[in-house]
Amino acid sequence: MLDAIRAYEEGVGSITEIDEAMKAGAGHPMGPLTLADFVGLDTMGAICDVMFEEFRERRFSRPPTLRKMLMAGWYGKKTGMGFYDYSGDEPKENQGLVNAV
Repeated sequence: MLDAIRAYEEGVGSITEIDEAMKAGAGHPMGPLTLADFVGLDTMGAICDVMFEEFRERRFSRPPTLRKMLMAGWYGKKTGMGFYDYSGDEPKENQGLVNAV
């Protein structure tokens, strides 16, 4: 999931493109950014902190996008906003995030 966030930050693809690529290419039932929203971005941030504290490896640190999302109170599906906006009938890419990266 952290690699997917970093891929998004680096412009590898859109939120939907990254999710669809992992579903199609790896056979996952949902993409990593959708999964992050379901796990909870606050939970993910806490896990990052523990992993980074233990191993001191950059790959476990919170990516900048995750830090910004947590400061905005976007914790994923539980708050209705994460990588996707869950306020409508169907989830759609969070336009606030799309415009910020």
